[in-house]
Amino acid sequence: MSHAPQIRIPATYMRGGTSKGVFFRLQDLPLAARQPGAVRDALLLRAIGSPDPYGKQIDGMGGATSSTSKTVIVSRSERPGHDVDYLFGQVAIDRPFVDWSGNCGNLSAAVGPFAIASGLVDPARIPLNGVATIRIWQANIGKTIVAHVPITNGAVQETGDFELDGVTFPAAEIQLEFLDPAADEDGDGGAMFPTGNVQDELEVPGIGTFRATLINAGIPTIFLDAAALGYTGAELQEAINGDAQALARFETIRAHGALRMGLIDRLEAAATRQHTPKIAFVAPAAAYTSSSGKHIEAGDIDLLVRALSMGKLHHAMMGTAAVAIGTAAAIPGTLVNQAAGGGPRQSVRFGHPSGTLRVGAEAHQQEGHWTVTKAIMSRSARVLMDGRIHIPG
Repeated sequence: MSHAPQIRIPATYMRGGTSKGVFFRLQDLPLAARQPGAVRDALLLRAIGSPDPYGKQIDGMGGATSSTSKTVIVSRSERPGHDVDYLFGQVAIDRPFVDWSGNCGNLSAAVGPFAIASGLVDPARIPLNGVATIRIWQANIGKTIVAHVPITNGAVQETGDFELDGVTFPAAEIQLEFLDPAADEDGDGGAMFPTGNVQDELEVPGIGTFRATLINAGIPTIFLDAAALGYTGAELQEAINGDAQALARFETIRAHGALRMGLIDRLEAAATRQHTPKIAFVAPAAAYTSSSGKHIEAGDIDLLVRALSMGKLHHAMMGTAAVAIGTAAAIPGTLVNQAAGGGPRQSVRFGHPSGTLRVGAEAHQQEGHWTVTKAIMSRSARVLMDGRIHIPG
């Protein structure tokens, strides 16, 4: 009996923000996987170790959480004014499914460094020392991200003293600008507020009716009031993820929110769109102890936010959800803005399970409609492994 040898593909395993993923150059993928479709999905699933009924991804590079079951494909961009195209695939853990419906804000921080180190950026664009400004086309959502990557002696600087809650060790700071992060009234992605309201009543049969802010900024997100759900907003992962009934309730609410936002045309379709929309709940600032044991004072933050990703409470905060938080906080009347104390603001610092995070957004109202020119936040990134990934043929 003959056995096919393993396929060996150049790849880099990177941390970006509070996530990890396997990065590929498009040109290094097998020819059949350079195009969207079943072959590409099958390759990425096998690389990560999915689907795994044990939920551990032992036979792949995945880490058995939504934050570590991720893949990225980067290529030189032919789009004017951009250096690279970046495509993100969120790999399901226990099902044969890759979700291409949204971006990963955390791994966005690693795209610039990966592109520079992989020879995808014109060397003339990289200073000997200083900061390289890399313009990234986020292909999933059709938006521009500008990454400011520190450079030392002509190479990406990865070490530094920037601390990011949710990441154990300090590293070099990378500032990200998410340009025009919200869909506009005439854009293909629909309005920033799909219902036309900064706050809605979301009716969920069998569960209840909830005040909700449904926003499309960074990533489509459903914001709810923590108290209405019976929470304080200071919960850590075990309080939610160990409660099967709570997770099922969140998923039902998420499905109805997705339908209300026009992201799906029937409730059942939410199961095939796990990555988007996100669902989160907010509360006014209060003291709590983070998952690392760090005490967060109420005066250190503007509000509390907890968000779910791929059906589980996130250990920190998704980068794209942070963009949604910053955008919603800047717009009076949203649940996020109200939890932060109301009124106009250009930045917000929120508490999440691992600590705190600051995000800024520039919001303007024109002819009754809100627009956001950009959202800004800092992350860090680091290469964990560089070489070749082996995938059974």
